[in-house]
Amino acid sequence: MKKYTKIEGKGSHHKCAKVCMFGVVVFFLVLLSRMLDNKGQTKPPPPLAMNAMKKAGHNIVAQTSQAVPPKDVAYCRVQPHSLQDAVEERHLLESNVWPQTPSVPENFSLSETSNPRGSNFIILPKDVQQQWHVGDDLKVLIKMKDFKGNLKKTGGDFITARLHNQALQAGVTGKVVDHLNGSYSAVFPLLWKGMAEVEVTLIHTSEAITVLRRITQERPDRIKFMSIFRQGKKTEMSTCNICLRATKEPICNYTDIKTGDPWFCYKPKTLDCDTRTTHTMYRFTPEFGPYTKLFQSKVNMKVFIPPSGAARVSVLPKEIRVYNSPKISQPGYYYQGVWRTLSGPPVQQFNTPTDIGRCLQNKMLFLYGDSTVRQWYEYLTATIKDLKPFNINSMAKVGPYMAVDYQRNTIVRFQIHSIPLVHGPPPVPVAELRYIANELDTLVGGANTVVVIGVWAHFGPFPTEFYIRRLQSIRRSVVRLLNRAPDTLVVVRTSNLRYLTTTIAWTNSDFATVERDKILRAVFKGVNVRWVDAWDMTLAHYLPHELHPKPPIIRNMVNVLLSYICPGH
Repeated sequence: MKKYTKIEGKGSHHKCAKVCMFGVVVFFLVLLSRMLDNKGQTKPPPPLAMNAMKKAGHNIVAQTSQAVPPKDVAYCRVQPHSLQDAVEERHLLESNVWPQTPSVPENFSLSETSNPRGSNFIILPKDVQQQWHVGDDLKVLIKMKDFKGNLKKTGGDFITARLHNQALQAGVTGKVVDHLNGSYSAVFPLLWKGMAEVEVTLIHTSEAITVLRRITQERPDRIKFMSIFRQGKKTEMSTCNICLRATKEPICNYTDIKTGDPWFCYKPKTLDCDTRTTHTMYRFTPEFGPYTKLFQSKVNMKVFIPPSGAARVSVLPKEIRVYNSPKISQPGYYYQGVWRTLSGPPVQQFNTPTDIGRCLQNKMLFLYGDSTVRQWYEYLTATIKDLKPFNINSMAKVGPYMAVDYQRNTIVRFQIHSIPLVHGPPPVPVAELRYIANELDTLVGGANTVVVIGVWAHFGPFPTEFYIRRLQSIRRSVVRLLNRAPDTLVVVRTSNLRYLTTTIAWTNSDFATVERDKILRAVFKGVNVRWVDAWDMTLAHYLPHELHPKPPIIRNMVNVLLSYICPGH
């Protein structure tokens, strides 16, 4: 460890201050000269200079051009914000690792991959009498086979399971365990009296997951984004993304100054970086090549696995002498079409516009995120007649949106999250792309403030590290908000399964969704937020999977939210 000599004597501090000040001035003069190229365009300062400027209180302009393109060696590697974030990132990636999946060469044989229709599940016996009661657990064994009829010897298939009774509009998800040898088990809590039918679904084969993971690493830019640059009557277009391939073209760096979230565009030929006006998704084309066979609806993607024997059991009332409480933990279940929680406060039913309006009286409700959160705004404005939309020049499906109920002193706002935004055409004005973390820092908060966050649907094509970084910046802002206003209610909406086609699997598969769902829950663990478990609420419901859940599910989600706001309804 170095020892520094303390300078003693009168006037030494003044000398040191002058010398230090002179050094700082020279440093920034040299830095400024290096940041300017022959055309007078600024280049991004190196990381150490960025830190020095931040400490000095300087504002760093985000729109800059970079003469030297990034190297493919570090292609799409998102750097953590700090050492602490890096440690957390590594822990999140290690703790959420998927079971090992088999290698898939280009000349693979489909006959040796998982075949859902040729596989089966069986309900395991409970006892000699084969009687199940409310409060028991129902166990199911799943055995996967390939198209040749051979039992699989490896795990890694993405399987979901639910128990349901459509006549009762009842449903609950099952916990699936991968035994890493081609067999899986699912466990369900028995929560209602009457018939309970098991449904097991193969979402993606283990071989498909191998391909999906490889594509995310090699093709994070498989969705093409474009921006329009405009100065007067002159316009140019350029390709943009989180990461850009190395070319001889200079690059505009739009990394957010405060959150550090990255975004780049190839610089237009003549216009400057700061003339960027819009953002849009340009195009994408599925390019699975020989692996397309692994992403076939009704063949090996989101296909029911048939039972071997009975698929249902008759559930008797709970035993009077001994009550067997379910051994597995589930967030909730449906009964008579109503979502009921198994932990936390009970879900209240807000059946009339008056009930909802009364609950939101004197409240400011801020909805931040993607279109699955926008659905809640649309539900509230369609249900409460006195909640009048007040939107001027707001883009359809993008917003921002605001609705006001003057009689009840209620404001509901929706703000879509910033890039990556898989939207368009038409293009979105760059001015409307606001990072949630920055928006949260503008809120005063308090007992009458409710914040909803739902960020997941647009992050599937990109590296998991990018999603982690986005959530970390949002969490920091949530913590700051709760520190200055502890009475603020913050609610997080989780992700949900969706309808799948080959095209959708290419851009945003259910495998990417389940990975990000786990990350979301882990990042906000220990933070004082409430949850709307959209994953279980969509999987347990009898309606088919959709990116945007149908109205009956949305109504239940909003009832969960309102129950947090008005627990004594």
